[in-house]
Amino acid sequence: MSGFVEKPEPIQVPGLVHLHTGKVRELYRNEAGDLVMVASDRMSAYDWVLPTEIPDKGRILTQLSLWWFDRLADLAPNHVIGTDLPEGAPADWAGRTLVCKSLRMIPVECVARGYLTGSGLAEYDRTRTVCGLALPEGLVDGSELPAPIFTPATKAEVGEHDENVSYEEVAREVGAETAAQLRQATLAVYSRARDIARERGIILADTKFEFGFDGEALVLADEVLTPDSSRFWPADQWQPGRAQPSYDKQYVRDWLTSAESGWDRASEQPPPPLPENVVEATRAKYVEAYERLTGTSWS
Repeated sequence: MSGFVEKPEPIQVPGLVHLHTGKVRELYRNEAGDLVMVASDRMSAYDWVLPTEIPDKGRILTQLSLWWFDRLADLAPNHVIGTDLPEGAPADWAGRTLVCKSLRMIPVECVARGYLTGSGLAEYDRTRTVCGLALPEGLVDGSELPAPIFTPATKAEVGEHDENVSYEEVAREVGAETAAQLRQATLAVYSRARDIARERGIILADTKFEFGFDGEALVLADEVLTPDSSRFWPADQWQPGRAQPSYDKQYVRDWLTSAESGWDRASEQPPPPLPENVVEATRAKYVEAYERLTGTSWS
């Protein structure tokens, strides 16, 4: 069992139809037929949406996504139409709202990995493969891969696991041509972002993208290259063979699985509220990721 510890009631705004409550975002449709995405401060971990929010998190995700979309536009068009608040929307939506094209979404999490960790490491330790791709012997947690790899996953509902799948399974699901487009776009965008991050002293270990079709054009959607969808490591502290320091939600995951939290991940009990020191430290990680990548101060 998992999902929301406390599912929020969506805010109703005249002229907007509420479509979906996700782990982090609320999705609406406006009268023009465009989508309105509002990033909340919710935090998810281990398939649970936690009862404690991280202040400013939704704005950081939104502003960082916009920064990346600008730098990737020549590689992949994106779904953003604008950032103006809908009339009658709460003031709190400022900075966390995107008006987007309505796309025909592809039900695949497009994951690119340049380094071995997480679920990829767990599979490698069992089979020396990740999503069916054979990898060399001798890799450890944090090892850089010989070349970036495309390791897709099925897109799960809130409270369910994304499941890693092979490229062949994706091709069967969405067609060979679309699968090839997804792989090419994912690796191209990852490689560009990896190089930009590296110039700023950050390793982009892995990340996930979502794509949809606008007519026949493949379009980058949702969020992109944020601490929620990526593993960012400080390059000067990278040391294969151990868990890496990171600018993402790993701090929250580590606390939840510590003795201090008192939570048993294997139980069906929801996780507890986060203590203030964990909230503050997590917010600081997100702010530092934003500032180091963009070169601008968060205010």
